[in-house]
Amino acid sequence: MDALQNVGIFLVDTLFSLYIGAVLIRFLLASSRANFYNPLSQFLVKITNPVLVPMRRFIPAIGKLDTAAVVLALGLMVIKVFLLVSMQGSGVDLVTVAVFSVIELLRTVIHIYIFALIIQAVLSWVGNSYGNPLADILHSLTDPLLRPIRNVVPTIGMVDLSPMVAILLLYIVLIVLRSFGL
Repeated sequence: MDALQNVGIFLVDTLFSLYIGAVLIRFLLASSRANFYNPLSQFLVKITNPVLVPMRRFIPAIGKLDTAAVVLALGLMVIKVFLLVSMQGSGVDLVTVAVFSVIELLRTVIHIYIFALIIQAVLSWVGNSYGNPLADILHSLTDPLLRPIRNVVPTIGMVDLSPMVAILLLYIVLIVLRSFGL
């Protein structure tokens, strides 16, 4: 591969990954009923609305599930994978691209949760996170994941071990997804 091709692959991968991440975080925040008046939530709404609002006219929500966001994230992931495979000069099988895109979307969601848990832990160590918009969003995002774990894993003294257990479980799911060989 020449340098120009590497730069192209890097740009396609990075730009698509950032936007797919924004769409997925918005979907996860909506699913966890986070505060959408939070400045970080407003940022996500502003960068994803130009694509999501027109899509919602054609793709209705199923219950409280924002189907348009899921379809957008999956569609962008399929385009990303197709472009990356094409740029590398490999053969493109649409079924393989679709399966890989779904698995990659699941891996992205898992990585979002892992990063959120780590950032939340670091914020809890450095001091008062009360009133911090990032801490509020992270709590809204991770609480549905941590609540069932907290019911099983008790706090030891003042140390909440549920984030560590959640990260371990998320890594186990990543290992299982990686075992599919894609």
